[in-house]
Formats: sequence, C-alpha cells, structure tokens
Amino acid sequence: MKKSVLTKGLICGLMSGLMLASASARAAVTPCEAIKDKIAKKLEGKGVSGYTLETIAPDAETRHRVVGSCEGGSKKLIYKKNHPAKKSTE
Repeated sequence: MKKSVLTKGLICGLMSGLMLASASARAAVTPCEAIKDKIAKKLEGKGVSGYTLETIAPDAETRHRVVGSCEGGSKKLIYKKNHPAKKSTE
C-alpha cells in the first residue's frame, strides 16, 4: 500500500514538473520587436543615443555586441553604435 502511494506521488510530481517546464518553454518565445523595445527603453533611460539594434541569425559572425536573443533563440539582437558623419573640409 505504501509503495502505491509513493509511486502516485512521484508520478504527480513528475507531471507537474513537466507541465511547468512546458509552460516556461512556451513563454520564452518572445518576438524580437518586444525585446528590442525593452532594450531600447533601458538604453534611453541611461541616456544612450545614436545606436541601432538589429536582428541577425544566431550563427552569424559579428563584431558588434550581442545584447539579447529572441524568438526562442532563433535570432540574436546586436547593438551598433552609430558614428556621426564626417564633415567635409571644403
């Protein structure tokens, strides 16, 4: 009898864990635009300006800073500092 109760408790615990893992996996798939907006708000709150946030493939090589990932890790977000145009000396 004790073995049956223990087995049922173990099965219930495993099922609960699997359901929680499944729910968090679905919640982790966030659209890139939502992540970009969140990062932009943080940067602007710190007074950062003159930048671009771009979406690239997760395996793409870049010399820019990777600041996040989105759509379940299927894309990366990179931060590019925009350099002011050089003034011509005429």
